[in-house]
Amino acid sequence: QVHLAESGGGLVQAGGSLRVSCEVSGGTFSMYDMGWLRQAPGKERELVAAINWSGAKTYYAESVKGRFTISRDTAKNTLYLQMNSLKPEDTAVYYCAADVDPPAVPGISWPRSEYDYWGLGTQVTVSS
Repeated sequence: QVHLAESGGGLVQAGGSLRVSCEVSGGTFSMYDMGWLRQAPGKERELVAAINWSGAKTYYAESVKGRFTISRDTAKNTLYLQMNSLKPEDTAVYYCAADVDPPAVPGISWPRSEYDYWGLGTQVTVSS
């Protein structure tokens, strides 16, 4: 059974940086497309970053482009999201998710956001 576990959230001042991690176990991490999603109070869950199984393709929401970086470490079975220049509007619960049956080659509709497994989330709070 695939299990995802986020860590690294916390309280940070606006303009600061934070890195959240997602450890993947119980499956073949190197074959999965991965994503980071967030949910703020009263809002729908939003895809903020995605990376394909090989690491060759990434996606960022316009609101975080240039500030956030998604990466993966195959040897550690871990997904990362480096968050810089944080803003109060980045405050949310951040979730990692895995698509265990991704396309071999990402097409024009990628990321497809068809995630099969989710972590429980980690809280990121950015103060003014």
